[in-house]
Amino acid sequence: MPTDPRTPEPLSLTTFTQGIWKENPVFVMLLGLCPVLAVTNTATNALAMGLATTFVMLCSGVLVSLLRKVIPKQVRIACYIIIIATFVTIVDYAIQAISLDVHRALGAFIQLIVANCVILGRAESYASKNAVINSFVNALGMGVGFTFALLCLGVVREIFGFGTLFGFELFGANFQPWAVFALPPGGFFVLAGWLFLFAYFRKRREASHAKEPHVA
Repeated sequence: MPTDPRTPEPLSLTTFTQGIWKENPVFVMLLGLCPVLAVTNTATNALAMGLATTFVMLCSGVLVSLLRKVIPKQVRIACYIIIIATFVTIVDYAIQAISLDVHRALGAFIQLIVANCVILGRAESYASKNAVINSFVNALGMGVGFTFALLCLGVVREIFGFGTLFGFELFGANFQPWAVFALPPGGFFVLAGWLFLFAYFRKRREASHAKEPHVA
């Protein structure tokens, strides 16, 4: 008999790790690609956007879980968006207070966290159906997975596009940067490479599990 998708999920290690590997928001589900391609020209921007998204995902997931029995089903999506927008506003002002340079670099993509499918999707599919601790752990795993994906792109693009990593020179004055990596097309090239590698290792892992003997 199939499991009811509305049944709360028991807390386990998979609750955290599924967002990093099995259900990675970028490399598996291909969600939130707008900031992934737009702000990952440097590792610093990638890390800042990843941490900001993780914060919003954690706080909104916990609050949605707390209010899951109070929010009417008819207006649940609107309520989720209001909750998410509240924490995005907090993040926007926090980044502006911490570093104006980072705030300018991220630009409108901070506000666009409101429309990030990863956050709204987890609120609807997970936080609204599970306990607070489960929602917190799941959102943390998803946030870590999203930040990891952003850093994968940001590190590669900054190294080849600027010859630096987190602003530190790596190759000296004679290095000739590959400008394409710093431009928007570079985001597509690097994302395609990471998607290929991620899919390759995932297939190898699945094949190795398939070859393992099954005990009756």
